Amino acid sequence: MANPRYLTKSRFKLALECETKLFYSNKKEYPNQKVHDPFLEALAEGGFQVGELAKIYHPGGVMIEERDYERSLKITQDLMKQEHAIIYEAAFKFRNLFIRADVIVKNGNRIDLIEVKAKSFAGRDSMDFTKRNGDLDKGWAPYVYDVAFQKYVIKGAYPGYDVYGYLMMADKNSIATVDGLNQKFRVFRDGANNVKIEITGDVSKPALGEDILIKVNVDDLLGQIYEGTDGAGLLLKPFYEQVQQWADQYEKDQKIESPIGKKCIGCEFRCATEELETGKKSGFHECWKAKAHFMDDDFLKPSVLEIWSYNDKDDRIGEGKFFMTDIEDEDIGQSKPKGSGMARSDRQRIQVQKASANDNTILLLADELKEEMDSWVYPLHFIDFETAAVAIPFYKNLRPYEVIAFQFSHHTVDEKGRIEHKGQYLNLERGKFPNFDFIRELKRQLEKDEGTIFRFATHENTILNAICRQMVQLPGNNIPDKEDLLDFIMSITKSTKGQARKWEGRRNMIDLCDLVKRFYYDPYTRGSNSIKKVLPAVLNRSTFLQEKYSKPVYGTADIPSLNFKNHNWIKQEHGEVANPYKQLPPLFEGIDEALLVDFITDPELAEGGAAMMAYAKMQFSEMSDLELTKVKEGLLRYCELDTFAMVLIWEFWDREIFNG
Repeated sequence: MANPRYLTKSRFKLALECETKLFYSNKKEYPNQKVHDPFLEALAEGGFQVGELAKIYHPGGVMIEERDYERSLKITQDLMKQEHAIIYEAAFKFRNLFIRADVIVKNGNRIDLIEVKAKSFAGRDSMDFTKRNGDLDKGWAPYVYDVAFQKYVIKGAYPGYDVYGYLMMADKNSIATVDGLNQKFRVFRDGANNVKIEITGDVSKPALGEDILIKVNVDDLLGQIYEGTDGAGLLLKPFYEQVQQWADQYEKDQKIESPIGKKCIGCEFRCATEELETGKKSGFHECWKAKAHFMDDDFLKPSVLEIWSYNDKDDRIGEGKFFMTDIEDEDIGQSKPKGSGMARSDRQRIQVQKASANDNTILLLADELKEEMDSWVYPLHFIDFETAAVAIPFYKNLRPYEVIAFQFSHHTVDEKGRIEHKGQYLNLERGKFPNFDFIRELKRQLEKDEGTIFRFATHENTILNAICRQMVQLPGNNIPDKEDLLDFIMSITKSTKGQARKWEGRRNMIDLCDLVKRFYYDPYTRGSNSIKKVLPAVLNRSTFLQEKYSKPVYGTADIPSLNFKNHNWIKQEHGEVANPYKQLPPLFEGIDEALLVDFITDPELAEGGAAMMAYAKMQFSEMSDLELTKVKEGLLRYCELDTFAMVLIWEFWDREIFNG
């Protein structure tokens, strides 16, 4: 017998994003690109751990493990007959709506519905979910609407009860008062797709210390949602009517046609061409064929969706302008440049013009960039950080989602153009707060000269500002060299919003990504400024780099490396240079596959998030010595490539401008 087609809270949240997705959801013929490894997601988000901590804060409850709809409902109904009950994952059904509530506390005629989120909250009450005009903030709206849906279902199932809705989240105003809190909640696999939490050690109130989760009543906001006065604009119809329409059409497996727009950019039901050729279906393609009357060839044309940092995509789509060839000069507008080079509107206009003219040549503002490069002081330093931020702190005196800097890589280029992987730092020791040692080592490596320092994007500046705040604000920090470390941080950074004092250091790091935006555009990147797009672009443009790095010169006496030996970075794939990030050796290369069954780290650290996951895994889960060694090697190689990628971009520009 087929499972009933209920509108669950996960499907309700999906419909809030795009109601057409309900039709594509959970169908094998429509591959979902967002289906990830739930274990790795648990490591990254900390949601399972926050959920377990929330249960401990509501002790004595009954966990409903049963996944079958009817059986889980029967168990819940029996428990709800008690005068007092605490239930975890309670099941409720009203009409064709079904939910599992994170925590239910029943006292007589009162039901407290507690939805637990692995999200940080720096406020105190429901007003902190709203904007100044009283409207529900769009960033918080999906979370509050989630509670609204659940409360509606429970009120329908138990109409004679008073139901109160709460959001429970990580409290950014709280501070962990015990060490090793996170490590009490070990994540492990239970089968291929199941994630379990093993609670270890003492989890009594004294052992957990002060509460780090906050519970906020949101009933006033739920009332506004039900009345349609919340101002978030997520629904086109009154709440009850909209929910029932979604439920009825999902139950009948009927597609709800919704408008196309910029929301389609991240559609998870979008197939690659090779998948379509195997008989798979693409929800994205179906929507655009229905609404924009696209033919198959139209999906190959440069789309308005690809225009970089363009806020008016929905307006253009509403006017029937789907392709870059449809965009007129007045559609772009005019923005002010930040310094010399291209403004945002200039870059958008160039992207549109080149795409429309099928012009595949690069734009390099050589004179303006040369003026910048002439001001740089050798040796040049290129740095990249790997960091983590988890809901439940690893260490005492940290707040939820406090920044942890556990790794950096450092390349240098001297005045003669000699490249060297000069240094690195990696601290994976369980239970140790690494940030201040991280700064000490960074200081040691960078303070030997006055050379110009480069980062890519704002991450490194943001992290150093965060560590600066930690040194000043976190209680219990006895840092003998604090003033020296603070002076160093301020010498290479610019203060961010929220700092009590303002500064811009004499060696303030130069943002290489900002230079890309202002001085360089390559159609190969399709508007992206990610280093993972810019790197293969410059490699495919430069015959010099191709000839140089097609030889195994990296990791030799000529170009020293701390993690590679005699490495060749240039590999051809489908007629072009393969992305070096996809060439990183697998973490577990050379290990018998039979031993890999117990390894749970992502085997290819091809994305920055994987580094954070690996760090989190080492901190609060079990890892064999063999896996630990391989993960360390992989992390070091990955971070080294980040700084070498920056060097290659510099080397490309230097060659084009001074030797072109």
